[in-house]
Amino acid sequence: MGAAIECFEGASALVVPRTRFAPVKKCSDLLLLRSDAYIVTDDFRTVLSPKCNGVAPVMNLDSKKYKLVDALEEATADGVPSLVQCTRLTLKPKGKVVMSSKCVFVGEVSIVNDSEDVKKVPGKTHKDTTIDLTNAK
Repeated sequence: MGAAIECFEGASALVVPRTRFAPVKKCSDLLLLRSDAYIVTDDFRTVLSPKCNGVAPVMNLDSKKYKLVDALEEATADGVPSLVQCTRLTLKPKGKVVMSSKCVFVGEVSIVNDSEDVKKVPGKTHKDTTIDLTNAK
């Protein structure tokens, strides 16, 4: 509930279940919503994909590096990766990382880039692994 609600006489809060509303407060929420982990139903509701078995993947993006949408746009310039089979994605690189729609993350995946250079995540399936791009060309 927002703090501004007290400024409106007679206002009240409603509890909206996540089956009807997917909140986007951080870029990690936006990445998840843009991925295939969510689908748009015939009546235009955005809901968690049935393939996720009722549990959304946990997104752990560096909150300083991915604070603004522009940084997420750069990271997904080649497309949004598949997250429908992902349980946890950790992305806390020192340098920039670019993912693509050819990337499929399955299980728990961490992405590391300890260099200052922009590195691309290989477009393939990555399952339960740490992808270290530090020395990648």
